[in-house]
Amino acid sequence: MTNERYQRGLDTMKKVDATMAERVTALFKDIAPDFADLCVEFPYGDVLSRPGLDLRTRELVAVAALTMLGTNPNTLKNHIGGALNVGCSRQEIIEVIIQMAVFAGFPKAIGGLVMAKEVFAARSAQK
Repeated sequence: MTNERYQRGLDTMKKVDATMAERVTALFKDIAPDFADLCVEFPYGDVLSRPGLDLRTRELVAVAALTMLGTNPNTLKNHIGGALNVGCSRQEIIEVIIQMAVFAGFPKAIGGLVMAKEVFAARSAQK
């Protein structure tokens, strides 16, 4: 039985990326299945589902933060894809990443742009 946080998180996560919950569950099922639940409940059930910011804005913020951190390219790519899924344009994503050169440095912005290029190419190949 799913709890309210999990269901709210799952609903929000599916708006960002329809298959993300399945991928997270598959990634952690052998080592930390409870962690997969936490990945749905906390960020998506508690934070991203809050009123005050729409999902477009939240995904642009995620792209900016993950670009600044520069530590997890797969998560950045997931959120670049999520930003596209919730209506952000490629140009908006690029502008956010370019702005991170000011705050995080050119190497991190370069890394972010490389990730964006990969996501955009994969999307174009799917068409």
